[in-house]
Amino acid sequence: MSRNDLLYLMPLLVLAGGAILNMLLVAVKRTHKIMYVLTILVHIGALLALYNIKNITAYTVYPLFILDGLAVFNLGLILLTSLAVTLLSYAYFEQREERKEEYYILLLLATLGACVLVISRHFASFFLGLEVLSVSLYSLIAYLRTRERSDEAGIKYLILAAFSSAFLLFGMALVYAVSGTMEFSGIGNYLSSSRELDTLLLTGFGLMIVGIGFKLGVVPFHMWAPDVYQGAPAPVTAFIATVSKGGMVALLIRFFSQAGGYRYPDMLLIFTIIAIASMFAGNLLALRQKNIKRLLAYSSISHLGYLLVAFLAGNKLGVEAVSFYLVAYFITSLGAFGVVTILSDKDRDADKLRDYRGLLWRRPVTAAIFIAMLLSLAGIPLTAGFVGKFYLLAAGVNTQLWLLVVMLVINSVIGLYYYIKVIAVMFAQPNAKREPRKLLHPVFYLTSGSTMMVLALLLVWVGINPNGLMQLIHGLLDTFIAAR
Repeated sequence: MSRNDLLYLMPLLVLAGGAILNMLLVAVKRTHKIMYVLTILVHIGALLALYNIKNITAYTVYPLFILDGLAVFNLGLILLTSLAVTLLSYAYFEQREERKEEYYILLLLATLGACVLVISRHFASFFLGLEVLSVSLYSLIAYLRTRERSDEAGIKYLILAAFSSAFLLFGMALVYAVSGTMEFSGIGNYLSSSRELDTLLLTGFGLMIVGIGFKLGVVPFHMWAPDVYQGAPAPVTAFIATVSKGGMVALLIRFFSQAGGYRYPDMLLIFTIIAIASMFAGNLLALRQKNIKRLLAYSSISHLGYLLVAFLAGNKLGVEAVSFYLVAYFITSLGAFGVVTILSDKDRDADKLRDYRGLLWRRPVTAAIFIAMLLSLAGIPLTAGFVGKFYLLAAGVNTQLWLLVVMLVINSVIGLYYYIKVIAVMFAQPNAKREPRKLLHPVFYLTSGSTMMVLALLLVWVGINPNGLMQLIHGLLDTFIAAR
């Protein structure tokens, strides 16, 4: 490996080195505070290493990885999101009796797996990143072993991930058997030289779509996603909803672009059906939910359906719309699950709807942040979510995907009901018999509270002035789009 290879892979090397250092520190002395601070420093180091290569055009670490504008953008988004999850985690785990130090090791490894996904250009690196991410998430989801539903959620995710890996591997094997290559661009070259899809190749792509569908949690592969969200610790749920799915979306864009998937109507029809089914199933199933984490789980299913509208557009505007919407969705999901994290106590997460009754009168700042996040998920103006949905609609209209555009509008109206339902509960009078929660010293909540304030400000700033973010996306994605 050359010096340039090491330079461009430095963000990943920093994450891997940080995980190893954390393991060594655990072996010497268990200290939650030191592990927490070190994990933050590792994230900052990885972001600084990424900043050094921000102006890269396109660099290939042959044959596995590619560093271009799309990779740099998604690496930055994943690292910042993982840093936010880390900042929210200290107060949450400090009040629990379980050993806390291994959590940060697993979090760094899961982040590393997601980063490998977004720079992959080969089936080997694709599967390697996916497994590093998945295996870390098994343990993170079931980390609080004494909690109700924790083990159940971990086992269910293990089964889902096993199915996902099996379908992906079988699909990759069939594609390789026909095309003779495992590089995305090599598969694209083979397809461009053939007149029609071979039956075996089409079967391989179909199996891969099933595997990717399990990882994204879209319909009809969403079976246990709400159970996983409910049973996982609140910061881990935030990580699953953002980093895990964002990494797979970035990989999907690169694979379809380089392999030429947009040339085949059958492939696009499959994703169209998945998108519409995800929108309706996610929103309709969320209507009757009284558990906040399950409600947000179904909401994430519908939002991935929205995201597929811009993905199916496949043009420059579509890729930019997906990138912008990911930023808006990450901010909003982190904020929503961050509120759940802050309100949780040592016995259970604050995931019942009744936990939020009268929240506006008890904790007005926290309630205001949660209301802003829910309004953004609903796509209300002056929030990042509104601008994100506008770009999704623009991408759909630009490519005349009228059916998907109409479905997106209809489902946005349906989704508004259950977001408003939660907001109405926060405006209700608080329960007079409610027992006061035992809180830690206020200093423990300093980083969590500061992180939530930053997320709220970003939510409003992006909603009011999206030009800065769009210019950043334009600048970073130009090289990727030109290479297509």
